[in-house]
Amino acid sequence: MNETRLPRGERLAFVALLAIILALTLFPFLWMLSTSFKVQAEIRSTRPTLLPEKWTIANYRDLLAVFPMVRHLINSLLYAGGVTLLSLACNSLAAFAFACLAFPGRERLFALLVLTMMVPMQVTLMPLFLVLKYLGLLNTLAGLVLPGGASVLGIFLMRQFMKDLPQELLEQARLDGCSEFDLFWRVVLPLCKPILASLGVFTFVGAWNELLGPLVIMLRESGFPLPVALATLSSEHGGEWGMMMAGAVLAVIPSLLVFVLAQQHYLKGITAGAVR
Repeated sequence: MNETRLPRGERLAFVALLAIILALTLFPFLWMLSTSFKVQAEIRSTRPTLLPEKWTIANYRDLLAVFPMVRHLINSLLYAGGVTLLSLACNSLAAFAFACLAFPGRERLFALLVLTMMVPMQVTLMPLFLVLKYLGLLNTLAGLVLPGGASVLGIFLMRQFMKDLPQELLEQARLDGCSEFDLFWRVVLPLCKPILASLGVFTFVGAWNELLGPLVIMLRESGFPLPVALATLSSEHGGEWGMMMAGAVLAVIPSLLVFVLAQQHYLKGITAGAVR
């Protein structure tokens, strides 16, 4: 197998470019983490410092004293976890239908579904609000979770993954007497672990960071997910940057944990189809 290798100079330039991009990407997170351990005087100083001159956990202590972090953290976990589980279930079932079942108008219906990706979420937010109000789901966890129960992008990616599965395997399962649901549950779904992990991470992180939807649907402060609660806190304590950064650090940790735990399958999922 022939390998094409870049000249040494080009490789060094490529590595240097990647290092610069990595530094630019990580710098805001490092600055956020550093600021969360600085005293207020150092934060307001005209001489910026990357690392704190005097380390302190007072910002975290003050945050937990005035902000019900645990309650909003649980709200976010329930919201993001519920959206992720429901989305994976609905997306995988819909993708299986579009990829493995033959029915009239399948391709046209799928094309119409993909076209809806061009509609901005803000356009559907007010109709969604009115529907949830009519159903009595405003200010409820169900009202937050149900709108995220399906994703056109998720259906599209899972359909493409399923269409690349060996068709001989599916036909053999049918010949062995598998019903369509057994085929989905026992054969197709286990083979889709990489793409499920990737979509699970994307969906969880997206729901965890979502601000506009929960801000419109959840009007009860005790039910706010963490991003909405932190935005409210910033309006009340906007000048206390150390406390704001401490809250941001705590809000990032669950997303990092999800990525670390699903990293192996996640990387397989995002590279699936790159090499055939």
